[in-house]
Amino acid sequence: MKLWKLLGVAGIAGVAASGVVLARRRHWRTYDADELRAELHDRLTEVQSK
Repeated sequence: MKLWKLLGVAGIAGVAASGVVLARRRHWRTYDADELRAELHDRLTEVQSK
């Protein structure tokens, strides 16, 4: 029974650690309204062309 608890704790720690790594790798940028609108239109055009 203790092995399962240890594996559960290790799994939770691994998920938390990978979440931290992904959050740090993500590049955050602030957009003004016009930039955001243009970015969304570009993405929509890209998705529709596939």
